[in-house]
Amino acid sequence: MSDTFVEERRDLAAVFRGAAQFSGQAGVCSHFSLRVADQPLRFLLNPWGMYFSEARASELMLVDERGVDQSGDRDAGFAAFNIHAAIHALHPEAHCVLHTHMPYATAITMLDGGRLEPASQEALRFYDDIAYDDSYNGLAHDRDEGVRIARNMNGRHVLFLAHHGVIVVGPSVAQAFDHLYYLERAAELQVKAMSCNRPLRLVADDIGKKTVKQFHRDREHWARLHLDALRRKLDREDPEYAT
Repeated sequence: MSDTFVEERRDLAAVFRGAAQFSGQAGVCSHFSLRVADQPLRFLLNPWGMYFSEARASELMLVDERGVDQSGDRDAGFAAFNIHAAIHALHPEAHCVLHTHMPYATAITMLDGGRLEPASQEALRFYDDIAYDDSYNGLAHDRDEGVRIARNMNGRHVLFLAHHGVIVVGPSVAQAFDHLYYLERAAELQVKAMSCNRPLRLVADDIGKKTVKQFHRDREHWARLHLDALRRKLDREDPEYAT
């Protein structure tokens, strides 16, 4: 097991525990994955029934393209495997895939025509980088539904699933986590602003395009700083995540 693989497992375990701290967990029905091999497909995934707040690097499943746990005999659940396997297979750039039912982002998926609007600086991080799946088909208990969801990513890093939640992908654990964190912050700001019952003040298109380019500069560097800060916090307060 390479040092890189060990650290990536710890990164992912840290993200589980970090997400639990900002309402990224929905019982045991949310799931994160990290691709570790392309041919044949292998990825880390949380076992079904694991609270995000109890995630440990050594206890994450190593799943193959058939959904078989290579590191034990545990179950990830149909929906988790179907969604993550399809995204990893169809989108090689999606090294890390995070699916949650975060309350504010999910609230936007419940609105008729709900969209994350360019009304805050946090929302501009995702300018023209969000896809929307407006067709809810129930639980993803078959592979075809997982493939349908994956195809709706359309090359974006964020997918809003109507009535369901969100999927965030990134080329690294750090970038995926950074996206996830700020997506929920942007959604929270929008929902709170909308509760004032006044029109949102939207940022002009040219400024939106300029700002997202600014956010793209050194994205891995800034995302890595964010994840390193989370890991330092966990090292002090909850070091079991790395074991």
